[in-house]
Amino acid sequence: MILHYEFIKVAKKFKDKDAIVDHTTGKTLSYKKALIASFILENKLSSNKEENVGILLPTSAGAMLSILASWISGKTPVMINYSMGVEENCEFARKKCNFSTIITSKAFLIKMRMKPSENMIFLEDILSNVSKVDKIKALIKSLGSAESVIKRIAKVDEDKNIVILFTSGSEKEPKAVPLTHKNIGTNVTDIIKVFKLSDKDIIFSILPLFHVFGFNTLFAVPITMGMTINTYANPLDFKKVPELVRETGSTLMASTPAFLGGYLREAKPNDFAKMQNLVAGADKLPEWIRAGYKKDHGVEVLEGYGATETSPVISTNLIGANKPGSIGQVMPSLKVKIISEDGKVLSAGEQGKILVKGDSVFSGYLDGEAQTKAAFIDGWYDTGDIGILDEDGFLWHKGRAKRFEKIGGEMVSLIKIENILEALLPSGTDCCVVGIPDEKKGTKLVAAITNTEIDENEIKKEMLATLPAIAVPKQFMYFDNLPKMGSGKIAFREIEKMVKNKLEEIKE
Repeated sequence: MILHYEFIKVAKKFKDKDAIVDHTTGKTLSYKKALIASFILENKLSSNKEENVGILLPTSAGAMLSILASWISGKTPVMINYSMGVEENCEFARKKCNFSTIITSKAFLIKMRMKPSENMIFLEDILSNVSKVDKIKALIKSLGSAESVIKRIAKVDEDKNIVILFTSGSEKEPKAVPLTHKNIGTNVTDIIKVFKLSDKDIIFSILPLFHVFGFNTLFAVPITMGMTINTYANPLDFKKVPELVRETGSTLMASTPAFLGGYLREAKPNDFAKMQNLVAGADKLPEWIRAGYKKDHGVEVLEGYGATETSPVISTNLIGANKPGSIGQVMPSLKVKIISEDGKVLSAGEQGKILVKGDSVFSGYLDGEAQTKAAFIDGWYDTGDIGILDEDGFLWHKGRAKRFEKIGGEMVSLIKIENILEALLPSGTDCCVVGIPDEKKGTKLVAAITNTEIDENEIKKEMLATLPAIAVPKQFMYFDNLPKMGSGKIAFREIEKMVKNKLEEIKE
């Protein structure tokens, strides 16, 4: 599947249908207008000889049109993370991916408190300088059948990179992940098949497009199906998002637990009345969120699992095939196996490393030969996660391999501790457990939380009912908030630094 070819086909088929409704700017584009606008932007990019082009924009019509224009011009968009350290991320992406041009917006830079840098192209300037000749050229390119339009643009095959994304960097420095049309296209096909989607579905697109979960499920899927995409740039606007979901009659939304929790607290009755598939991913789904949507809105939250390197969806729960607590059944095009530390393939119900193989799996990191070699075991991608595949084919995530600590000779899962701790804390309290080097015991567990009104002794006592003593945090630290990535995922590296700094201050 070549994604922009599919976009052109649906643009010709559904020309007068709303393609993108931007609820931040108030602008609506039909599929016909979206195709013409993509050609106008493509014309502005055609003089740029670079293979890659950076995109620094929030979830919006402008971002989506910029991606489409990049594809049509034969370029690969590099999606830049603006959630933390935006200036550093721009320079990191430029050096890593060998490009200089970044498509962005002056208004967005002001909001991010970032100064413009050299070789930035601003959407405002492009729009203000569009001439009648530009519009006529774009219109002519868009005329005729889908097949004739496709013949007029850059020819690509399914092995060409469709996007370059970056891993979250929650645990270490981000890695550049090039994904091809085959990678993303295979996952798009899987998603459409298992969720039984059609052009009649209405998408609410809230996740940032620099995150693979948002890029694929909330942009690539609908734009190649002819769905209407409703965008909103601020996923943290917990009051507004549920209102817009109701007003737009959205039937599908993918989000992260951190955002879903915020919407649940602010949502009113009937806000999710039309929602058919509410999908959670990128982090473990807390039980209070699952139960809350079921009780207040009659909606099942479907937990899924994936990775940037797998385009991203590896498995998902579905309506009628949902095991709460699991991360669902494996996508049709993928194979998954669980192996032990010594490489033995494990049977159903046995816990080990999760390995994945299939056409949606990337071929390797950009400029990272050693990292790529370490990421594969005999041709299978090593997710770095620990899990179980049960007899019914459902995956159960047990934690990151790197989020285990060896204490008293035992391997202890930090995620398991967090899940138990979270259930004992007041609703909405964030928590993160980190292992800190200790001279006497090797490792000391510290719980960072955002609620000071708790009884530590009582909580430790209750944790001992389900955990061995070595797995109960020895110390609690309180913070106003815990830093998160753009996806809402807890930033483990940053929290570990915060805890270490606070411990140093206590020593002094």
